[in-house]
Amino acid sequence: MEKVIIEEKLTLFSEYWSPKIVGELNGQHVKLAKFKGAFVWHKHDNEDEMFLVVDGVLKMEFRDKTIEISKNEFLIVPKGIEHRPYAENEVAVLLFEPATTLNTGDKENEWTKRNIDSI
Repeated sequence: MEKVIIEEKLTLFSEYWSPKIVGELNGQHVKLAKFKGAFVWHKHDNEDEMFLVVDGVLKMEFRDKTIEISKNEFLIVPKGIEHRPYAENEVAVLLFEPATTLNTGDKENEWTKRNIDSI
């Protein structure tokens, strides 16, 4: 048992769209990630996802609207809802989701991360 200092963990990586596991509980992963630019449109048929913005601004695009999430705000994307994260500038995000969640959901491609590093 030890505390996690988010700012310190964020200094350990620089790549975008490559989440890192920083904690686990009850079959859930707590992940940190850095985003910049547009990700892929996708959905998760069986899992909800929570995006907590640690630094910067994240835009979550949906087919009918865009929701802007700023520092210290979070958004839960319900399972089955198609979405695309987008960041004009670098954004740091804490993700909370079931350990089985694939980052690209129903769209396996070059962005898909199957073996996520723990830091």
